[in-house]
Amino acid sequence: MKLNCAIIDDEPLAVELMEGYVRKTPFLTLCGSFGSGSAAFDMLRDRPVDLLFCDIQMPGLSGMELSRMLPADTRVIFTTAFSRYAVEGFRVNAVDYLLKPISYADFLAAANKALAWFELKNRAETPPPAAAPQSLFVKTEYRLRQIGFDSILYIEGLKDYVKIHVEEETHPVLTLTSLKSLEEQLPADRFVRVHRSFIVQPSKIRSIERNRIVFGKEYIPVSENYRQAFFDFLAEHSLLF
Repeated sequence: MKLNCAIIDDEPLAVELMEGYVRKTPFLTLCGSFGSGSAAFDMLRDRPVDLLFCDIQMPGLSGMELSRMLPADTRVIFTTAFSRYAVEGFRVNAVDYLLKPISYADFLAAANKALAWFELKNRAETPPPAAAPQSLFVKTEYRLRQIGFDSILYIEGLKDYVKIHVEEETHPVLTLTSLKSLEEQLPADRFVRVHRSFIVQPSKIRSIERNRIVFGKEYIPVSENYRQAFFDFLAEHSLLF
């Protein structure tokens, strides 16, 4: 993550020092340096930065006054030669407070605090990924039925119908759709086609005999056209010896 930053200090040598520190810090990008709060105000209002390194005691507009006028998302690290400003600095939600002369170690520690704040903010604002579907609804016998992926053994394609064979059910669920259409809706990391008429869930397979998958008393053929993809799937998702 990169943070755009600016520097404000009425001491040119202090500005030069801080510019050098910013250049040494990979996650900081310098957008401007200013000798007073008044000079920086217009830019910070129109083009806000993420992080501001700001002296407190300056002629005209002080750093403390300026901090109260900044956009809410701009974080401030105060730099000053006077320790008496520390408490007031934290009252305006400063990320940190650096007492001059400032070492690079102290500068980097304060910058890392700001980086951690922005990373936490971004995580809080980023919506969690949508949960992957765990089931499908199919129309069967004039009703919609929900079938959990975990319960599906294999799916058999007929001409205009498919049979969904479900664990611990004597009869398959019959629905009017094509095998290809159903295949497109199934998660590719759980189901694999092994024949033009069959899709299986490999996690449910207990044995394979002579290129046939055994489900109880049923034998599902693995055709030549799908054999390599099927065994590649097994190798990718399980230990295959």
